[in-house]
Amino acid sequence: MTVILLRHGVSTSNTARTLAGRAPGVELTERGVEQAAAVADRLATLPIEHIASSPLLRCQRTVGPLAAKLGLEPEHDERLIEVDYGDWTGRPIAELLTEPLWRVVQTHASGAVFPGGEGLAQVQQRAVAAVRDIETTLAAKAGRDVLWVACAHGDVIKSILADALGLHLDSFQRIAVEPASISVVRYGTHGPSVWKFNDTGADLSALAAAAAPTPTPGGEVPTAASADNGNAGHRDSA
Repeated sequence: MTVILLRHGVSTSNTARTLAGRAPGVELTERGVEQAAAVADRLATLPIEHIASSPLLRCQRTVGPLAAKLGLEPEHDERLIEVDYGDWTGRPIAELLTEPLWRVVQTHASGAVFPGGEGLAQVQQRAVAAVRDIETTLAAKAGRDVLWVACAHGDVIKSILADALGLHLDSFQRIAVEPASISVVRYGTHGPSVWKFNDTGADLSALAAAAAPTPTPGGEVPTAASADNGNAGHRDSA
């Protein structure tokens, strides 16, 4: 069984440099809409048979064009939803950088619990369980391998990838997952194997960023243009 992990496109929270979390009404930007269309064109040629998605609007908007091309109805799965950042939801990233918990999130993610929200260990548990459960259901129904898509958020996808790579959750900040990127995990009888991660196609501009990116929970890497604009190290809430 093979899952394509798709992160939503650039959102209004990304450009505002706030932590969107589960706040309602966070839309894709114009760039995010373009990314969703490009992802649809790129993936629609594959024999994808199922689409699961976080119920949040920015993920729905991202998978919409692909679902339309494939003639599929996305299944909204609460276990793929963004991290519940609790009291941090909606706050500016620059402000959160001064919080003692920020460093815990970077270096000891397994012990990080957001005030009034959930812990990153809980996030990994529910996200991996979602992927495994969907895999089992699809395999039982089809009786063969199935290629499918799960659209989610930065921290959620990074936690799934860390599990697939056999990394401790405390190391998941080493994984970059940019908006509209795809990562591919194949689950076999002897365990998972990661075929791709943070694949955004032919655009390699992030590799030419003028400033080294600051590690962020979302995992995005600034492009050369964003670095020039002083945005290096910003995080997307998801």
